[in-house]
Amino acid sequence: MSPFLKYTLARLGLFVLIAVVLLAIPVDVSVLLKLMIALLITAPLAFFLLKGLREEAAVHVVGVSQRRTEKRERLRAALNGDEDGGESATKAD
Repeated sequence: MSPFLKYTLARLGLFVLIAVVLLAIPVDVSVLLKLMIALLITAPLAFFLLKGLREEAAVHVVGVSQRRTEKRERLRAALNGDEDGGESATKAD
């Protein structure tokens, strides 16, 4: 499973948990207001509790970005007719 998907599902689960707790409290407040409060509580909790998952997702995104950049450079080199994998095109810039 993708680290980004894990982080997203963990955040969603944390929100649902907080929302259920707030909705179970018998206070005469609108359901929408309770859900907004749950969203506000979830943000700082996710920042601290899901730090490892967030960092793992960030590393994954950086890796994907680097692979796409390398693939783009190889494609540009192939389209330019370079045999060295595009290194001469970056050195000329």
